[in-house]
Amino acid sequence: MVEKSLDRKIAEIRANPSSKAFIIADAKDADIARGIYSCGRYSPEYHHGELNFRSIQEYREMMRKVVQQGLVDIVLMSPSTNEVLTIQERLFDNSHITPAGRANDTTDIYTYRGASYATMASRPFRTTTIDHIQCGKYECTPEERNLGANLGLYSITFNNDIERDAESLRWFKEFRLEAEQKNFRYFLEIFDPNVPNAVPPEQIGAFVNDSIVRSLAAVTQRGRPLFLKMVYHGPKYMEELAHYDPSIIVGILGGSAGTTYDAFKLIADTQKYGGHVALFGRKINESENQLAFIKFLRMIVDGEITPEEAVKAYHGVLQEMKIPPHRSLEDDMKMTDQSMSYSSTAVTVPAGAPPRTQPAAPSMPNAAPAPSRPVVNSNPAPSSQPRMYDEQEPDFSKMTLEEKLEYNQKRRDKIWG
Repeated sequence: MVEKSLDRKIAEIRANPSSKAFIIADAKDADIARGIYSCGRYSPEYHHGELNFRSIQEYREMMRKVVQQGLVDIVLMSPSTNEVLTIQERLFDNSHITPAGRANDTTDIYTYRGASYATMASRPFRTTTIDHIQCGKYECTPEERNLGANLGLYSITFNNDIERDAESLRWFKEFRLEAEQKNFRYFLEIFDPNVPNAVPPEQIGAFVNDSIVRSLAAVTQRGRPLFLKMVYHGPKYMEELAHYDPSIIVGILGGSAGTTYDAFKLIADTQKYGGHVALFGRKINESENQLAFIKFLRMIVDGEITPEEAVKAYHGVLQEMKIPPHRSLEDDMKMTDQSMSYSSTAVTVPAGAPPRTQPAAPSMPNAAPAPSRPVVNSNPAPSSQPRMYDEQEPDFSKMTLEEKLEYNQKRRDKIWG
């Protein structure tokens, strides 16, 4: 069995909380929340009566490409997709990437068309079981528990409501006890309140941090999550939580797609202020080219390129591949107010100032018209090719922007041809 990069990085971070080791997860579990449109659209435009949404088969094909690329550490899936890719196809057997399944589905993620559940106070619910994630059926034998994923996402939404929150914690306790009994690892997702005015806006970061610490204070090591997934509330609250207990590995969720700069800046700031994990779903899935987008996320956390440089280089890749960008480069360099929840009543992260290091370059012209049904893959390098970030690298601190872009251009040429 190939060593999993997740295990190596978790061990490194626990031994040295100041480590720059960073875990990237591709969250492709939207089908457990959204229904038909969960896999994404073929193009930004929607024309009534056309089949404009990708199929679950295309969604899974993109997961295969991501695993082949080898730059993320986790692929998070719905239990049904986990059965297909992990148990039946054995996709992860010879990969350093760890498969994971969504272990519960609270009502605030029910955002399919016509539904209003996400606007109501979250209620706990769990469609799947640990056994179904581990072996694909109701009850696993000891030998079968390694057939599927042995990592899951468990989600809680605190709404400052004693009855609702206590009920959520009771369900969480039952899950933890079962997970401990079956040696099942999990990471904990904590959404912001999904009810308007449940907590004063200026206190949400503090409320969530305190909720996490209080909820885990009575949980011993065997029952604790591997790491956290939560809304990024800015440097103050990220540093506060990371400083309080270095054994709690803090990660962030991506929220809505936003601009490319939103995503690149978010992952950079998370790492800068003490976080070690980013789980991006819509930010990756709704990008113009998912494999290129992931590549630049990895380059940012590996210290090879700044978020500002990465946006420009990403647009350069799109131009070379004749993929029309969703936005002009100038617009894609802006930070926006992003929804950080599945709910339409989501709390937003305030937009920051646009990057000031350099003025935005002029918009790249579209090299070719958009196809009516774009292909979801993008010719990744064969799996036998060494990963680019393992090569000997120059001292980026001594390079000019032009030298960095030239260097990254050569790297892209090796990856995409």
